[in-house]
Amino acid sequence: MPNLKEDDNALRQVLTQAKTIAVVGHSDKRDRTSYQIAQFLRQKGYIVYAVNPLIKKIDGQPSYPALSELPEPVDIVNVFRRSEYLPEIINEAISINAKTVWTQLDIWHQPSAQKAIDAGLNVVMDACIKIEYLRLRVGSTGDV
Repeated sequence: MPNLKEDDNALRQVLTQAKTIAVVGHSDKRDRTSYQIAQFLRQKGYIVYAVNPLIKKIDGQPSYPALSELPEPVDIVNVFRRSEYLPEIINEAISINAKTVWTQLDIWHQPSAQKAIDAGLNVVMDACIKIEYLRLRVGSTGDV
């Protein structure tokens, strides 16, 4: 199973079936992309968990230091960290049985992608989850 970035049907399925999303590298600064996209996902009805060991709370909600600390399983691990952090994040995503790892634009690490695929995870790298959600018009048909 390759990077799903090129497969619109697979992307739509991932976004439609997901209910919970962990945003790794979620910032508490409103001008940051990770903050804005997490807010967008919440507005679309997803349960979004912030994962950032440097922050305790974001808008009154807890921020978790690691994926392993989340209170429930997540469908998508959305990554806002530089590519060099991907091996560790992929290992964590595999260990919590996440269904999909989705990295934002310009974040790509082929060995990590392959490891996630080998472990049975869906992988979307170098793609903005908000752009794809809007492009595929996921919410417009009552999907989520």
